[in-house]
Amino acid sequence: MLNALEVFTTVAVGLMVGVEFSVVFVMNRILDALPEDSRQLGHAHGGRMLGAVMPVWYIGSVVLVAVWAVAGWGHPGTGLIVTAVGLLIVSVVMSVLLLVPINNRNKTWTPENRPADWKQQLHRWERYHYARVAVIIAAFTLLVAALV
Repeated sequence: MLNALEVFTTVAVGLMVGVEFSVVFVMNRILDALPEDSRQLGHAHGGRMLGAVMPVWYIGSVVLVAVWAVAGWGHPGTGLIVTAVGLLIVSVVMSVLLLVPINNRNKTWTPENRPADWKQQLHRWERYHYARVAVIIAAFTLLVAALV
């Protein structure tokens, strides 16, 4: 049963990392290449769509890794798992404090009502997102190492 939890959790976190990695290195590059209004509308739509899904995924990942840490307490790799859950908690805190406020504003913008500094706000969101992706990649790496 513990093995199934370990594999399921690692896959769930790995898929989350993949989605966030593709946002940084694929979707944002595609959206940034679009004409200005399309670019901004695409970012707003992505914010609405992923903003509805990712909080559940992030919190669910924290819960799964915490359950793994408790269920596997004393087994080899427990320190890696505890560190990974700590990093995932950091990613949730980063999301709530840094990324969500910008995303909540962005997802309501249209070409008619967007603020003059909308590009700067999106660039700030991207910088925070790069840091968050690094944190969740580190957590995922620790989970994979704990499987060995």
